[in-house]
Amino acid sequence: MPEMKLPGPDHPITIAFNPKRVEVVYSGHTLADSRRALELKEASYHPAQYIPREDVDMAYLTRTDHHTYCPYKGEASYYSILMDGVFAENAVWTYEDPYPAMAEIKDHLAFYPNKVDIRLHDDAANPSAIRDAIEHTDSGSGSSQLEHAPPNVSTPGE
Repeated sequence: MPEMKLPGPDHPITIAFNPKRVEVVYSGHTLADSRRALELKEASYHPAQYIPREDVDMAYLTRTDHHTYCPYKGEASYYSILMDGVFAENAVWTYEDPYPAMAEIKDHLAFYPNKVDIRLHDDAANPSAIRDAIEHTDSGSGSSQLEHAPPNVSTPGE
């Protein structure tokens, strides 16, 4: 059996909730859309977005025989994408039985960013973002910035 390693100073791995909405698009179609993604940062690699399986349209994914091994996470299984005649082989991976230190990514899928378009959205529906925008544009007195500074452009019809 392969050796299991624990993340540490020589190979740090962090997993955190991503507050942004994560959308995965392939061939013009949304394959995944999640507000529950986990962002995994491992050593010097680019961060990977791990999306809950329930937030992925599995109808376009086909399991392959391909497997890889990570001494920190365990064995990865892969899926290919087929949509509208466009095929991306082994574009998606998952750790179905990850090592205990990485248990959070169980039942999540990750996508290769060179095979799909991964979009991170700051949603206006986020209450703290709305509050920040109001506080930035309003003195809190209920009056708008228009009353505090004159416009620097003309409006149509002037």
